Amino acid sequence: MDGRQKVVVVGAGPVGSLAALYAASRGDDVEIYELRGDLRDPSTTPLNFTRSINLALSERGINAMRHAGQPKLIEHVMAATIPMRGRMIHGMRPNGELYEASQDYDVHGRTIFAIDRGGLNKRLLDILEEMPNVKFFFNHKLTGADFQRNKAWFVVAEKEALAAGQQPREIEIDFDLMIGADGAHSSVRYHMMKYTRMDYQQEYIDTLWCEFQILSKNDAPDSRSRLKSKFKISPNHLHIWPGRDFMFIAIPSEDGSFTCTLFAPAAVFRQLEADREGVQLAPFFDEHFPGVTSLIPPPELIASFHQNPHLPLINVKCKPHHCSSSVVIVGDAAHAMVPFYGQGMNAGLEDVRILFGILDKHAAIDSSMATEAGVPVATTRAAQREQALAEYTAVRVPDAHAINDLALHNYIEMRASVLSPVYRLRKFLEESLSVYVPRLGWQTKYSRVSFGNERYSEVVAKSEHQGRVLVRGLIGAVGLPLISGGLFLYFRYRRAVEVSLRELLQGLAGFLNGR
Repeated sequence: MDGRQKVVVVGAGPVGSLAALYAASRGDDVEIYELRGDLRDPSTTPLNFTRSINLALSERGINAMRHAGQPKLIEHVMAATIPMRGRMIHGMRPNGELYEASQDYDVHGRTIFAIDRGGLNKRLLDILEEMPNVKFFFNHKLTGADFQRNKAWFVVAEKEALAAGQQPREIEIDFDLMIGADGAHSSVRYHMMKYTRMDYQQEYIDTLWCEFQILSKNDAPDSRSRLKSKFKISPNHLHIWPGRDFMFIAIPSEDGSFTCTLFAPAAVFRQLEADREGVQLAPFFDEHFPGVTSLIPPPELIASFHQNPHLPLINVKCKPHHCSSSVVIVGDAAHAMVPFYGQGMNAGLEDVRILFGILDKHAAIDSSMATEAGVPVATTRAAQREQALAEYTAVRVPDAHAINDLALHNYIEMRASVLSPVYRLRKFLEESLSVYVPRLGWQTKYSRVSFGNERYSEVVAKSEHQGRVLVRGLIGAVGLPLISGGLFLYFRYRRAVEVSLRELLQGLAGFLNGR
């Protein structure tokens, strides 16, 4: 269809950048507004004043980039990743011996990939900067929006003006479509609520997180030479120290270091925070996360705990994800989730692919039909967008809610269930069926989520069905021999059994009657 539309993307993180790339590849005029400075500038302070938890890139995110219309994007991004083939569970045996136990993610050898958030963001922004129909507006804060007149207002925080004591200036813009990719505390979503009846649910779980770092061997203070392996522990695993009610994890980085995160209830943090000297911290780690203090010296551990912020984890659900033809929210703005399934970014990138797939479908109406009917192109595109955004909400909301719930549940799995024999038995049975009876289409829930592109809601439904089948199968496998054996004994010794039962019932009746 002829006629360019103006697409405004609020938020220049990975999801917003990919949305801008999809829109620009379709020939639209794209403007990207970001609250912070240029995210490629090392001096730009992240919103939570710390490095982001290293991201886990899986098939959904890769597939979304695969469809972005930039053939070199995948190669560019994947060159900076580290494959992680499974979890490495750390613990201590009763005799005090430390152990590591690998649990592969996938019986077929598929992996997820560790990637630095900043590095991924830089690659996307660099590609966008080369496109003539894309403009960046950093240090712009969304302060108002009118989604009936398609106008928005931003306050511009220019460093030079602020240094000179001048007040920030406000600008007004117009747009055809606004895409809100501005995170869990989205300003776009806030202003949307004034124009549509949005159901909104926000939940903080009783867990805080704090970041630590395992240094590369080559960066360690006592390193005297460039070592063959720069990693202190396996780089091809996501490392977990499960603590039942809390956990410590480590994700590899390209430079040989590991970004580590302590997840624990707020009460645990309060107790450790009260110990300003850090006397309790190393013993706490030795008790619950054995081996960590040999990777992070106690002085570094204590410094990181007291210097790095202790941040909450939020879960956000809302419906709808759009308003009329003028605005749609994606990523954390629509469905912020806890990080325990590694799907936050992947789900956001998948949002973009699905959104533009639906927009393309509705835009496929022959423009000649609109011309023959005498309908202005802009009016037709607005009508198409409204239908497309309504379909996007209908399709995506159930899946967004499903992955939010899965992420919450996976916290229990990571900190406790990985140690459970029942969990390992189900994983073994599902993987065995996947290998030896492939025509059944049997897969673990994790494999469906991380290595496929099925809808999240369908993954949940299939996993629940598999669980019911397994339970019935186990009951049959265990119960049938017991029932058969019981029947055999009954018919062989029927008279003696009946006499014994009769005497038992008579005695019970006498007891109840007070005899």
